Amino acid sequence: MDEDCCVTQLIDANGNFNVEGLDNFMKKVKFINSGLSYAIVAIMGPQSSGKSTLLNHLFHTNFREMDAYKGRIQTTKGIWIAKCVGIQPFTIAMDLEGTDGRERGQDDTTFEKQSALFALSVSDIVLINMWCHDIGREHAANRPLLKTVFQVMMRLFSPRKTTLMFVIRDKTKTPLELLEPVLREDIQKIWVEVPKPQAHKNTPLSDFFNVEITALSSYEEKEENFKEEVAQLRQRFFHSISPGGLAGDRSGVVPASGFSFSAQQIWKVIKENKDLDLPAHKIMVATVRCEEIGNEKLSRLISDEGWLELEYAVQAGPVLGFGEKLSSVLEMYFSEYDMETIYYDEGVRNAKRQQLVSKALQFVHPAYTTMLGHLHYNALESFKTRLEQALHKGEGFAASVCTCTHSCMLEFDHECAEAAIRQANWDASEVRDKLRRDIDAHASSVCSAKLSEIIAIYEKQLTLALNEPVESLLEAGRRDTWASIRKLLKRETEAVVSDFSKTIAGFELKQTTVDSMVQKLRDYAINLVRKKAREDAGKVLIRMKDRFSTVFKQDNDSMPRVWTGKEDIRAITKDARSASLRLLSVLAAIRLSENPDKIENVLFSSLMDGAVAVPSSQDRSIKASRDPLASSTWEEVSPTDTLITPVQCKSLWRQFKAETEYIVTQAISAQEAHRKSNNWLPPPWAILAMIVLGFNEFMLLLRNPLYLMVLFILLLLSKALWVQMDIPREFQNSTTCYR
Repeated sequence: MDEDCCVTQLIDANGNFNVEGLDNFMKKVKFINSGLSYAIVAIMGPQSSGKSTLLNHLFHTNFREMDAYKGRIQTTKGIWIAKCVGIQPFTIAMDLEGTDGRERGQDDTTFEKQSALFALSVSDIVLINMWCHDIGREHAANRPLLKTVFQVMMRLFSPRKTTLMFVIRDKTKTPLELLEPVLREDIQKIWVEVPKPQAHKNTPLSDFFNVEITALSSYEEKEENFKEEVAQLRQRFFHSISPGGLAGDRSGVVPASGFSFSAQQIWKVIKENKDLDLPAHKIMVATVRCEEIGNEKLSRLISDEGWLELEYAVQAGPVLGFGEKLSSVLEMYFSEYDMETIYYDEGVRNAKRQQLVSKALQFVHPAYTTMLGHLHYNALESFKTRLEQALHKGEGFAASVCTCTHSCMLEFDHECAEAAIRQANWDASEVRDKLRRDIDAHASSVCSAKLSEIIAIYEKQLTLALNEPVESLLEAGRRDTWASIRKLLKRETEAVVSDFSKTIAGFELKQTTVDSMVQKLRDYAINLVRKKAREDAGKVLIRMKDRFSTVFKQDNDSMPRVWTGKEDIRAITKDARSASLRLLSVLAAIRLSENPDKIENVLFSSLMDGAVAVPSSQDRSIKASRDPLASSTWEEVSPTDTLITPVQCKSLWRQFKAETEYIVTQAISAQEAHRKSNNWLPPPWAILAMIVLGFNEFMLLLRNPLYLMVLFILLLLSKALWVQMDIPREFQNSTTCYR
């Protein structure tokens, strides 16, 4: 095997396919990397017609040549291949065993037909080596060969147009211009005579073959001319597969990576079917070829710059015209597939196309999904913005949601239609449904937030309307306190509920929802009152002492009392305690219902010794043998409405009396001191002592005015000293107040 051209026997004389040799050949010459960029040139012709010699000079190969000194014997047995050195694109030369050789005999034409069919199946260019002197002869050596070529061509599956180059060897002085018409006439005559299938009865030769004719000088007699002519012919094999090149139809060519398998299968079918009926191989080759083409198109799609730019762009955001751009990229590769597989079996071609489409769509689907994600996000954000603007303008919530939803969904549908691709019927309904759910969820969230804001506003109104008035009423502690609170609560609650109902009308809520929200507002108002009552109940002792101090130390005109000695401290104390006890009865329980209770009656009867009259409507009959305050509950009052239990009231009252007793005591002392300060005469015992012990001095003073004056001053000083020792310091000023 030559190092450069790697001459390898592909099929031996017995018809055995050299699989290992072909695989080694493909690896060594790196044929497997050629893809579709390669050509195969085969040569046919009579035995010992110089086929191998022509190939060696034409392609710089090293096929074995006949030794003229040893006689005309069979040199090439079977089929041999070699790499054409220095030819672009990658070209393989195929040297076939010569026809009409005596070694096989006249009757054994099976291998001749098989090798011819194989060469036509895999080759782009077939060289027909013929003698110049055979042109125009009825029994020329090349006529059986041409009949064989034409016959097997008729039996090929979806034949591709092959170039037949007739190489006239050992040309004479007759110009090629005169020989060519005669040769073409012979070729046409043979074509007409060959039996054809019904479908090709009238098919011209040009539909199957590109016929080229060239002539070469004799290698033995005119070697230099031969080499020069061969060098010129060699140039025609450069870029043979390019448009306008020497190669024929390339649409059915097998990719280089699949050539070994294809060649094996072709030869296998040819060997098993001596009648050359190859429909099964047609499907096999079509399957291999279409799959290869499909994979190649998919590979190109994956690395396509337009696709890569589109994929990169869609990751960053929505792409304008996404569907049209992606459709164009896909259509380009699908169309190329259709063009390159047009000569293959329709069923296989369509099945492999469907696989290509499926794989391509599966490959680009994530980008489409990403695009839908952007459209979903933009539509949702647009809805949020539009809804906010509509609400800012004061439009009704429900109407705004309906309008914004409709417009955003229309835009989304339009953009989805633009993002769709022509080759797929992808359904965007799931994304659309999700968008609708997200819009509804956002609308619900905004609705809840807006309603919460509105409720907070009206709760604040209730707080402002109830807190201070309720606190003031509770501080007053009158018998009608709870009636006034109920009236206030009802008035303010109804006003707020009315305004609230008008405000939320634009939300178009279900009536049950509205009723629930209104009830929550009412409950909020009630809880405000309850909370305020509990707060005040916790400060009841302070409030009672304040009330006692106010009533005890101020008169009916709210002026400070002056303890002159004429006031009835006992009655005043009783009134002050009654006022404090009434405050305790008010704060003992929450009375938001109009159900009557006996709390005030029980407290006054038990703690004021029955001395304070209570309303005639209340029950006065409390048995003396039973302590009504020795209980943790009030009759006709639920535990949830109880603020201060009877036991707690009794304890608070004892503490209250203990802490206010000092005020009463001081008032009594102040009253007594006031009486003493208004008396100018000394005590009787002092007067008697003065008369008995100071009679002489008194007479002296009467005689002396100066002594009389000194005596008067001493009396005044003694009076002042007595008052100072008898009255506590804090009661020297009768207007001093105590809390």
